[in-house]
Amino acid sequence: MTATASSIRQQPAPKGPGPIVNSLTTGQLPRFVELYVGIASLALVGGAMGILGFNIGGWIFLSIVLYLVALGVLSTIAENRRKAVDRIVRSLVTVAFLLAIAPLISTLYTVAAKGIGELNWAFISQTGGAVFDPATLKVTITAGALQAIVGTLEITGIAALMSVPIGILTSIYLVEYAQPTQWMARTVTFLVDVMTGIPSIVAGLFAFSLFTLLVGPKAFSGFSASVALSVLMIPIVVRACEEMLRLVPHDLREASFALGVSRFSTIVRIVLPTAIAGIITGVMLAIARVIGETAPIFMAASFTDNFNANPFSGPMQTLPVLAYTGYKFPGQDIDASNASAWGAALLLVLIVVVLNIIARVIARAFAPKAR
Repeated sequence: MTATASSIRQQPAPKGPGPIVNSLTTGQLPRFVELYVGIASLALVGGAMGILGFNIGGWIFLSIVLYLVALGVLSTIAENRRKAVDRIVRSLVTVAFLLAIAPLISTLYTVAAKGIGELNWAFISQTGGAVFDPATLKVTITAGALQAIVGTLEITGIAALMSVPIGILTSIYLVEYAQPTQWMARTVTFLVDVMTGIPSIVAGLFAFSLFTLLVGPKAFSGFSASVALSVLMIPIVVRACEEMLRLVPHDLREASFALGVSRFSTIVRIVLPTAIAGIITGVMLAIARVIGETAPIFMAASFTDNFNANPFSGPMQTLPVLAYTGYKFPGQDIDASNASAWGAALLLVLIVVVLNIIARVIARAFAPKAR
């Protein structure tokens, strides 16, 4: 150790009048080089395609290719091969992320741009439909979504009341009680996996067939649609809650058992409160998954322009079905029907956002507080 230190101290200083070079700061591209190269690639390809013939798909694709090539060449020359590969891989991840969120941003922008003009208090608070005036013999089309809002909340709420307890209790059984090698646990896991891949229209056919056998033909009701949605919700709730319960450290369970606490009390007082934030998130994901379903509700509850708040009798309207029928079966005023469809779509998005905000607040309020 002493010899090494003395040899380092006895090394001669570099000769020559040149400046001292810091090896830690050499070979570095500017901080925002990716942004500069991206803007330059878009501009160059856009200018070339403006002369040869512009196409937005080709413009984006060629700009990405030019961006990756230019960034790799610049990094190889100014830095080294390892940093060049790192920049290219990070750029590929960034491009993949932007391509993934581009359809989402485009969809949200389109829905907001076309639905914001229809979204007002009158549209929310009144029932839409055609009104016939016998005095003037005129049919007036009224734009409204009150019946669809009530139907959406009732059908989704009933489906959640049926699905959430079943899903949470099933996940507790799989994580806390069942052994992985038990036939019951393997059977339940297999059935949950199968239910996860069931198409939504199959759930609608199941509910329609079930209530046709129990009640009779054309037994459309909101409760029938709730049964169809619960078939889709249960596997999502089970999977999400199962993963959240598995994330709870086993040390907490063992400490509780060491104090003589029963398994039931351990689950209720320790495991569930620890995983409550993830469980609520999983439940909200399941609700967001089914609240926009159209096919099962259209088959099980049909649709109507009349206000019906009774989920056990008669057809009911929901916002997804209102948006679908506004385009598929427009009234005499096609533009008004299309505008109502876009307004219903935007209102559905806002309801999902509000429900997610409420779920976040509840999860934060009930989550265990760290000291």
